[in-house]
Amino acid sequence: MPQRPPTPSFEDLLDSARTHALHLELRDVYAVGEEREVYEAFLRDGSVPADDSKFWGGWLPLVERTVARGVTVRRARIVSEPVTDYIRFEHASTDANCRAGEEVRWLPRRRASALALPGNDFWLIDDKVVRWNLFSGDGEALEPDHTDDPQAIKLCAGAFRVVWELATDHADYRI
Repeated sequence: MPQRPPTPSFEDLLDSARTHALHLELRDVYAVGEEREVYEAFLRDGSVPADDSKFWGGWLPLVERTVARGVTVRRARIVSEPVTDYIRFEHASTDANCRAGEEVRWLPRRRASALALPGNDFWLIDDKVVRWNLFSGDGEALEPDHTDDPQAIKLCAGAFRVVWELATDHADYRI
């Protein structure tokens, strides 16, 4: 039985994008290890990491160079209201994503009830590949997966499109 190729890294995915990179986030809490320190600082004093901090690693430069090539990078978040502390942290730090060139929108979960959504967060690159971001029940990141299955791509493209249309731009979303 042939072994599946490994899931591409974010860098490889965004470097491969020619038209768009779409990201849908569905969770209210993430417990990603590398965020723990800055998240705890946010809970203590409301601080968010500076654009040039190690927290962002290579993410912001990667987005900047992707957008500079003419690729649209969009992120939509479906969130429960009232929002969790983690979503407050994400909201407070999203200005850095926007400065790098990402377009970000927020959709209250109550407005997503009738939408057909995939079971996991994802990145959709040029309607050609889906990278599934997988998490444990308590929010820890697991090994990601990916697919080029046309049905999965169709589901993700349609879900993202409708969420994007219903969602509120980051600049206008109040928590």
